[in-house]
This record gives sequence, C-alpha cells and structure tokens, in this order.
Amino acid sequence: MKREMTYYKKDIKMENKKKKGPRVIGAIIILLIILFFTIEYFIREAQEFSSTSVTNILLTTLQLIVLLLFIILLFVLIRNLVKLYLERKRKIIGAHFKARLVLFFSALSLIPTLLLFLFASDLISRNIEQWFKTPLNKIMDDTKSLADSLLMESEEITLHYARQLSKGIRKQKLLNEGQLPLREFTREKLREYKLDEIDIFLDDEELFAYLNSNLPLHDYRDLPPELVKQASLEETITSIESMGNGKMIRRGLSFDIPDMGRLLVVTGKFLPQNYTQRIDNITSYVQRYRQLKIQKNPVKTFYIITLSFITLLIIFAASWIGFHLAKAITVPIEKLAQATKDVSKGNLDVKVDDPASGEVGILIDSFNQMISDLKESHHNIAQKTSELEARKKYIETILNNITTGVITLDAEGIITTINPSAREMLALPGKNLVGKSYKNILSLAKYGEISKSIELGIQKKYKLSEKEININSSSQDTALALTLSPLRQSNNKFSGLIVVLDNLTQLMKAQRIAAWKEVAQRVAHEIKNPLTPIQLSAERIIKHLKKKKKKSDEIIDDGAQTIVQEARTIKALLDEFSNFARMPKVQMQSTDIHEIIEQAVSLFKGLFRDIEFEVLFSPTVPSNIQTDPEQMKRVFINILDNAIHAMDKKGEIKIQTSFEKKEQRVKIEIADSGHGISLKDKDKLFLPHFSTKKRGTGLGLAIVNQVINDHNGSIDVQRNRPHGTKFVIQIPA
Repeated sequence: MKREMTYYKKDIKMENKKKKGPRVIGAIIILLIILFFTIEYFIREAQEFSSTSVTNILLTTLQLIVLLLFIILLFVLIRNLVKLYLERKRKIIGAHFKARLVLFFSALSLIPTLLLFLFASDLISRNIEQWFKTPLNKIMDDTKSLADSLLMESEEITLHYARQLSKGIRKQKLLNEGQLPLREFTREKLREYKLDEIDIFLDDEELFAYLNSNLPLHDYRDLPPELVKQASLEETITSIESMGNGKMIRRGLSFDIPDMGRLLVVTGKFLPQNYTQRIDNITSYVQRYRQLKIQKNPVKTFYIITLSFITLLIIFAASWIGFHLAKAITVPIEKLAQATKDVSKGNLDVKVDDPASGEVGILIDSFNQMISDLKESHHNIAQKTSELEARKKYIETILNNITTGVITLDAEGIITTINPSAREMLALPGKNLVGKSYKNILSLAKYGEISKSIELGIQKKYKLSEKEININSSSQDTALALTLSPLRQSNNKFSGLIVVLDNLTQLMKAQRIAAWKEVAQRVAHEIKNPLTPIQLSAERIIKHLKKKKKKSDEIIDDGAQTIVQEARTIKALLDEFSNFARMPKVQMQSTDIHEIIEQAVSLFKGLFRDIEFEVLFSPTVPSNIQTDPEQMKRVFINILDNAIHAMDKKGEIKIQTSFEKKEQRVKIEIADSGHGISLKDKDKLFLPHFSTKKRGTGLGLAIVNQVINDHNGSIDVQRNRPHGTKFVIQIPA
C-alpha cells in the first residue's frame, strides 16, 4: 500500500514537472518579446541614429534576443518531433495524423515566411542603398533656383502689365474724361490679364483699387505711403509682402499727365504659397539626410534584426498552433476510436468524456447523444418487436377462430393471407395457398362470380359491399356475402385487396322463413279484404233469388260487378308477387346513365304539375358505363313514384350525379321534400311486401334493391335537409 502511494506521488510530481516545463518556456518567450519590442520602440522613436555606444549596445541586445529565441524555438521543435516519433513508433491512435498536421503547419509557416524574409531583407538592403545614392543636394539647389526664377518671372510679368495699362490710359486719355471710363477700363484689364490687384494713384492720392474676390482679403494690406511717395521720384516701384499663406507681388509705374499731375499705376500678382519657407524646409531636410547617411549600416542592421525576430515569432507561433491543434484533435479522436470499438462489440454503455470545444466538442456530444439514442432505440425496438409479435399472434388467433372468411391479395392478385374459415366456406383443398394466384385457386366454374368480382375489384380498384353470391355444389348450396376493400399505401397507391366472406346460408334460411311468414300474413290480409265484399255480394244475391223480388236483377248485376272487381284486385296482387319471383337476369351493356335518368323523369313531368324537378348532371361522370338500361330505368321510376306519393303529389324532387374517381364509382342522389321515413321503418324499407302506402304491395323498393345488387352497387336511405328523404345509389363505373 505504501509503495502504491509512493508511486502515485511520483506520478503526480512527474505530471507537475511536465506542466511546469511548457509554462517556463512560454514565460521566457513572452519576456523576450516584450523586451525586444521595448528596445525596438525606443530606437524607432529616436528619429535619428548616432554612433554612440548606447545605440550599439541596443542593437547587440536585439541580436542576442533573436539568437536566444531561435535556440528556444529549435529546442521546442526538436522536443515535439521526438515525442511524435515515439508515439508513432508505439502505434498510438492519432499519431500519424498528429505528425502530418504538425509537419503541414510547420511547412505552411516556414516556406512562405523564409521566402518573405529573404525577399524583404533584399528589398530593404536595395532600397536603403538606393535611398542614400539619390543626389538630393543637386535636387535642392535646382529647386531653389527654380523658386527664385519663378519669383523674378512673376515680378517681370506684373511690371509688364503695369506698362500696358499705362500705355492704354495715355493713349485713350481716359483720365481727361473723368473716372468712370478709367474704372471700366481698369476692371476689364483685371479680368483680361488675370491680375489679382490694380491700384490707381494721382499725386500720391489713391483714386480707386480693384481686387480679385478670391484673395484672402482679411490679410490684405494697402501699399505703404512711403512707397507711393517714392514713385514720384522714380519711374518704377517694387513691393513683395506676405499675405496669408502666400505673397503679394506688386509693381508700379508712374508718369506725368499734362494739366492733371503724376499718375501711378500699380499691378499685383498673388502667389498662393510661400516658396521661401518651402526652400528653408528642403534645406533642413537635406541636412538631416546627410546626418542619416552616416548611420546607413546601423539602419540596415536594425531593420534586418526586426524582420528576423518577426520571422522567428511567426514560425514559433505556427509550430505551437500545429502541436496544440493536433493534440486537441487527436486526443478526442483517440477516445472516439476506442469508444467505437466498444460499441462494435455490443457495449452501448460507452460515454466519451473530453472537455473539447468547437466542432470536435460537437462531434463528441453528437457521438454520446447517438449512443444514448441508439441504446434507447435498441430498447424500444426490442419492446416494439415483442409487441408486434404479440399482436401478430393475436391477429392470427382472431383470423383462425372467427367465422368470417378473410383473404388478402396483393396488386397482382397473389394470395398473401387466407384464414381457415375462408378455406372452409370455399371448400379449398390443401393449406399451402399463400403465394399462389387467386385465379388458379378459384378456377372452378362455381367460383366464377367470386373470381369475376375480384378481377373487377383489382382492375377498377373499387369497394364492394356485401354482394350476395351463391356457390352451387353437388353436396350443398352455399350463400355468401362478398365484400371487397382496396388496400392503399401511404402515398395512396393501390397495393392489394381485402376479400371478406360471410356465410349467409343459415341466416338467409331464417330470414326467408320470417319474410315468407310476414308475406303470408300480408297476402292473407290482402286476399281477405276483397273476399269479404265477395261473400256479402254472393249472400245478397242468394237472398234475393229466394225472395224473387222485382229488383233482383239489379242487385245480382251489382253483386256480380263487385265480385269481378275484387277478383281482379286479387289477380293483380298475385301478378306482382309472380313478377318479383321471376326477376329477369341483368343484361349489361354500355349506356349513358344521364340519358336513362332523363327518360324516367320525362314520364312524370307531364303528369304532375305541382311537382318541380331539379336535375344536376356532373360532367365528370363517364358517358359509357356497364348497366342494364331497362332495369335501371325501372329503379328510377320506382323511386320517383314513391317520392311523388310521399309528397302527396306536391313538392320538389332533386336529382344529382357525381363521379368518385378514387373509387371509380358513379353516385346518384334522389331527394324529395316529403315527410321523410321514420327510423323504425328505415331498416324494413327494402324488405319484400313492406310498404307505407295504404294500397301498396311493398315490392317496389325490394325490386330496386335487387337490381342495384345485381349491378355490384349499393343503395342507402338518408334524411334530407331540412325535410324529406334522400336515396343514394352507387354503381361501379
């Protein structure tokens, strides 16, 4: 235990030593950088170099700093390269990537930095040599001569314009005519000669003066009086005075005018800059340049040292960034690689703990989140799988035990599931029916109607509700209710068909017995009603024959007519039942359902004036659907007749058609505005011999229901809004 504690303390000391090493090196480098830039700033701010010992000491110090930095950089670089070599030799994960990244950063910084250093040092040397080779003394002498020449030329031009003005005044005798012509002449010449000032004096007294408006007038000074007086003694005068940032050059010319006095004409030209001051500045610059020329080599050395220091600093920074970036990337990648190995072995309890930031941190967080989600998903999948298995067994148990037959087909008509009840109802041999086509399984003639309905269901992709089908075999006849429901995927694409079979044999027997009991009661009641007047008429005839009264012939005739009329009623009733029992077989052909509806409506329009018909035909309904036109016409006639009697022959009947493209079915809605049908009578409406009329046979809607079923369609009764009854018929298109 003591040995373990000793080793643990030694490890801590080693780690502390490892941490102290880089910190000491970093502190030394920072100290050198501060010292270097302090000395560099002191030399740069001195503005000029001297050959004193202080300057030489500072330059030597800079050289020592650069050399020391180079040694430190070389030490750090070699130390890290040795580390990379050892890691690569031990085949540590990420060592190859780290080595490539460090070499890439070092090369990326070293190559351009060295090229830039060589180019910049050569450029500095050549520019300094070229700078000190420039003949600035000659340039300054030529500049001063040029300024003096410009000043003299300005004086000569100003004097020339003064002479021209004097000639004009004398020639035109402008002063003799008053000051107005002279003023106009002077103003015009100011613009023409582009002068800045014209003064006119007569016997030392100023007559007027014109100035350029662009002059700095707040600095303007008049011509000194002593200079004006001097003009009376000399022919020309000269005046150069400061005016703002420039100088005003004035030249005057005096001459005598008979009977008037001595006239002085002064012209002025403003020079916007002080050339004398500029010449003085250039002279001081030349003197400073001569002093700097003595320090040419120290200047060159200073710039080369500064450039070398910056170069080493850039190389060190790039190498340091490369090492630390490689470490920041490879350490988390090493942990991620190890965690990935653990996950590949099935361990989902792995978590990477690394305080990385940026994209690597996001990658680690995403990896941890992915493992967490994967673990949760694995748990959910296992749970869902068990639930699906349980549900599958539950559904299989239901399908194997329900009395309803269920068959599922894919879009090609291949059987995917079939339960025992379906095999038993259809008397199908064998159990391995899954994967076979329904056409092969239902190929016998007795399955013809089922096979045909399934084929139409797959082709048209429509829904069929409880179509009655009889299967005739040698042993027994079976009545089935066939229901077809299309299967669709999430994108509404047809994927198959569900076939549901219900055995109606026993149910139909019971319904048939109950129906015929009710029919027998109704027929007995209907026959009994006419038999009563027949019996009474016969007894009356016998009674009068025995009495042999005079009026016996009339009574006999009346009784006989009553007997004949009631006998006809009984015969009509029996004919209705006979027609219902002998319903003709449906003959399908291509027909226009709108035309059939119009024919049925036209039969009633002329007979009932108080009935208003509203017919709305949809243009989307196909014009050629497979129906029996005579039977469908009979359907519409029966429904319209019932609607008219339900409204007491007064009201509104609305007929509307539409096409359901998805189901490939045509919908016909017939609504009346009568009293409607009660909920109690709604379920009995299509049973034979049920009627709400006083003298109805109750077979009309039973015939309608039979015809619609023969067309593989459906009929439904709904409540019309706000009042009345609506019949909804749907037949395949």
